Amino acid sequence: MTPATVPMCPVVHFEMPYRDRERAARFYAAAFGWAPQMLGPEMGHYLLVTTAPPGPRPGLPPDAALGAIHGGMYPHDPAMPMQHPSVVVGVDDVQAAIQRVRAAGGEVLGEPMPIPGVGLYVVFRDTEGNHNSMLQPDMAPPACQA
Repeated sequence: MTPATVPMCPVVHFEMPYRDRERAARFYAAAFGWAPQMLGPEMGHYLLVTTAPPGPRPGLPPDAALGAIHGGMYPHDPAMPMQHPSVVVGVDDVQAAIQRVRAAGGEVLGEPMPIPGVGLYVVFRDTEGNHNSMLQPDMAPPACQA
C-alpha cells in the first residue's frame, strides 16, 4: 500500500499515567477545566477526562469543538514499560492497521484487547520508539479518510 492509498485515521483519544488519581483529577479540572470521570476496578481505575464541551465554543470557529480530543489516565506502574503520555489512533480495521504498522517498520506490542463497550485496543511502538495505540471502536468507525 503506497502512502497515497493509506487511509488517514484521526487521533481519537490520549492517555497519560497518574500516580495519584484524585490529585490528577483535581489538577486538570483546576488548571484546564477538564471534567474527570473516575471508573472502577472493572475498568482498571481509569480516569476519563472530557477536554471540551460538545458543540461550538465562544471565540472559536463553529467547528472548533469537533477537533477536541478527550482522554484518560491510567495508574502508573513502574513494572510496566513506556509509562509516558501517548495518543490513541482510531482505525476502521485493527488487523489491517497492525499490518500497516509492521510494514512501515513499527512494532505491535501484544494482541488486540477488547475493552467492553469501547472496542479493540492494541499498543504499538513507532520507528522513533514512541509508545502509542490503536482503537477499532465498537460503535461508528472513526472515519478514516482515503
